[in-house]
Amino acid sequence: MILKTLLAALPSPPRAIYPGGSLTETAAVEQLTISQLAYDSRRVEPGMLFIAVPGVHTDGRRFLTEAAARGAVAALGESLEGFASSPLPLPYIEVAEVRSALADLAAAFYGYPARQLWTIGVTGTDGKTTTCNLICTILETAGLATGLMTTANFKIKGEEWENTTRQSTLEALEIQALLRRMLDAGVTHAVIEATSHGLELARVRGCEFDVGVVTNITSEHLDFHGTVENYRRAKARLFEMLDPDRRKALPTRPAAVLNRDDSSFAFLRSFCRAPILDYGIDTPASFQVTELELGAAGTRFAVRFPHESQPVPMATRLVGRFNVSNCLAAITVAYHLGLSPTQIAEGLARARSVNGRMEHVIAGQPFSVIVDYAHTPDSLQKVLTTLRPLTPGRLLLVFGSAGERDVQKRPTMGAVAAQMTDFFVITDEDPREEDRLKILREIAKGAIAAGKQEGRDFLCIADRRTAIATALAAARPGDTVLLAGKGHEQSIIVGREKLPWNERQVALEELQRLGYDSSTSTL
Repeated sequence: MILKTLLAALPSPPRAIYPGGSLTETAAVEQLTISQLAYDSRRVEPGMLFIAVPGVHTDGRRFLTEAAARGAVAALGESLEGFASSPLPLPYIEVAEVRSALADLAAAFYGYPARQLWTIGVTGTDGKTTTCNLICTILETAGLATGLMTTANFKIKGEEWENTTRQSTLEALEIQALLRRMLDAGVTHAVIEATSHGLELARVRGCEFDVGVVTNITSEHLDFHGTVENYRRAKARLFEMLDPDRRKALPTRPAAVLNRDDSSFAFLRSFCRAPILDYGIDTPASFQVTELELGAAGTRFAVRFPHESQPVPMATRLVGRFNVSNCLAAITVAYHLGLSPTQIAEGLARARSVNGRMEHVIAGQPFSVIVDYAHTPDSLQKVLTTLRPLTPGRLLLVFGSAGERDVQKRPTMGAVAAQMTDFFVITDEDPREEDRLKILREIAKGAIAAGKQEGRDFLCIADRRTAIATALAAARPGDTVLLAGKGHEQSIIVGREKLPWNERQVALEELQRLGYDSSTSTL
């Protein structure tokens, strides 16, 4: 694509174009041919436009020389003040806000794929990945061609693979590339997990969402957002993006799907220009549960639909009250997209748990071992609340809290563990460059304040494998051991290094060391 054509996608012209330190050759720069975009200088190849994006540990503007050496024909970013001296190693296009520019350029480069798709964005603190997968399965069962992007997995028309990037919401460039792949494969409906980071950093800009969904909003990522108010405001951006006047290549009807049971409802409602569809278990709503039977092997409930005379029975293999709420969100979306209650019930019955979400590890042991991604106080409490009545013996827990993330939640995590389990081990989650023992001690403070004693009621063991092995060795027949916080993830971050990690596999290996038969494992 010619650079001038690409730059036309920006809502306002670049502030300046610097060809080799001069302002006299702008026209020549604009006629450069761009083969691809890159925001990582290590991935630059000849003919590319390098987008100099600021990151957590460094800034793309520091790597202009490297990008030029690798063949970039130009670079784009914010002001170079303090970053580069004349002459520049390659032409530089200055914009006011580089992340929005990256999203706009990526959408243009890939031909605005979202304009030819139904796009559904799902945000919230907990339950996003499960809700995305539920929506996708229900639509697939009804015969629709779907695409999926979540923390745990990707899917294009039935072809599924794990998300190993450690990014819940990809960067805008990857999102637009994946939407293009979906469109080329014949997908009509794309379901995208939209995290607070993804919304705040403009990663989902250009997705042109038709439906926005929220699961719940509690507190998370305050290391990034600063305050709960800022965090909630970032979530609200999804609903601001729903444009009733937007025209696409296919007929769409925007809608905001909100949770009546959650405290976020009143806050988010004020940001919605699109019609609101609400769902709830306890609070009267357009889509509401009228009967509920929770079980160890699945859940049955009935849903009252807006235009149906009688509540419609539903059944799912998913367990827990919180998953009923996730199901309701998916049901609401599917109904809005034109599916009948019968089609929705069929799809919901086929839905399976996502890897690392309430996932059983079975190796012939006489106690339950469950892997779950719960990594916030609210999600941990919900999972433990679900498991307690299903556990005839003791409830044991292995968990931690990520380094360089949400310091405020650590003692609260310890307090939840103290109040809801019989024994627990505090361990690494992703310590990153923070002192791992300091993290454990901060979690332990909450447990001690709740009346628990280290050595008797809980242990602090930094090495996660050892922590898991200790908890499994302590388990007795009828107990449940919950391994929380890692879920589907395929690495554990120590320093800046991503070390291979598979929680399910580690649990299986440690059960084998205890002498249990792995031939019956679900892995």
